[in-house]
Amino acid sequence: MGRCLRGLERARRIPVTCGAPLIAAVFPKGVLGDSLTVLRSPPYVTFQDGQWPISGEKVPDLVALTMGFSIREDLDWPGLAAGSLFQRPRANALIVVRGLDTLDFPKNISSYPLENPVPFTLDSVANTVHTLFADSTPVVLQLAPSEERLYMMGMANTVFEDLPVTLQQIRGRLSQDGSVLTSLPLISLSRNNEADLLFLSEVQVLYDISALLQKHKHLAKDPAPDLYSLELAGLEEIVRRYGTDSPQFADATRILTSALQKFADDVANVYANNAVVEVVTVKTFEAPLTRKSRSILQTTNEGSLYNLAYKYDYDYAVVFNIVLWLMIVLALAVIVISYNLWNMDPGYDSIIYRMTNQKIRLD
Repeated sequence: MGRCLRGLERARRIPVTCGAPLIAAVFPKGVLGDSLTVLRSPPYVTFQDGQWPISGEKVPDLVALTMGFSIREDLDWPGLAAGSLFQRPRANALIVVRGLDTLDFPKNISSYPLENPVPFTLDSVANTVHTLFADSTPVVLQLAPSEERLYMMGMANTVFEDLPVTLQQIRGRLSQDGSVLTSLPLISLSRNNEADLLFLSEVQVLYDISALLQKHKHLAKDPAPDLYSLELAGLEEIVRRYGTDSPQFADATRILTSALQKFADDVANVYANNAVVEVVTVKTFEAPLTRKSRSILQTTNEGSLYNLAYKYDYDYAVVFNIVLWLMIVLALAVIVISYNLWNMDPGYDSIIYRMTNQKIRLD
């Protein structure tokens, strides 16, 4: 646990204000473009006030740091202050909304510009949870309803086994009692339109996850942290069909904003305000940059002017310190033992020679 708790110290060293509120920072107006918004965070995970942009490819590292995990490279981003070594959030929920650059959340929450919005996943964070808490039963849920992508691990297999995940299952859920079709004011949205149904099905998934979390509040008592990752693309279909100036887009934005706030409140309630909930809004994802690879047997030096060696492995410093100090300890032990053996009096210090000397005297 000590290894993962040190992760909170990997953020840039910024003093932490005692008694920070649940939503730790106030973001000034003027954020344009894609954004990262923190809807909920515990007092010991503090997001600073400012307009510091964060790259899209660094979002998984940010999630790992908020959960107290170590990352391969330091995150030089002043938005996240150094956290407590003895407290860690019990859950982290990240929702990615495609189709618009920002949502009309309350002004008293932390929000930061998002640069280089390339597609990303939380697979690295899920692998860390699985590795560090293999003996426990953490909840790991990664879901993209529009693409029918689902990954569950640990207790998620039992808690969310009845969760509709395919589009056919979700549409069947919409026809049942208590669905969002009957509980939400659709106004300009139609239940007979394909794009509208896709958007409403994703909102239904948010409501169903909240209901299941309220039903299984024992999840917060497990020592392992839980991870939730949702990607919503229904609003993107609304924009593609109706445009951003349409009443359908305005109604869908209002419904989604309310659903996300309710989801954040439910997650914070289940985990007793020990959960972080972030929302990433991106109008469209950029194609990730690709890097050409070459064989390690290639003899030309086109890629490196000075023929530099490869970077050290991530565990190099750990292995080096273990070997170094072990060698120093063994060397000191050999020196001390050799010194004592050299200055030992066999007739006085050794019981073998002492017994032999006494036997000779008796004879």
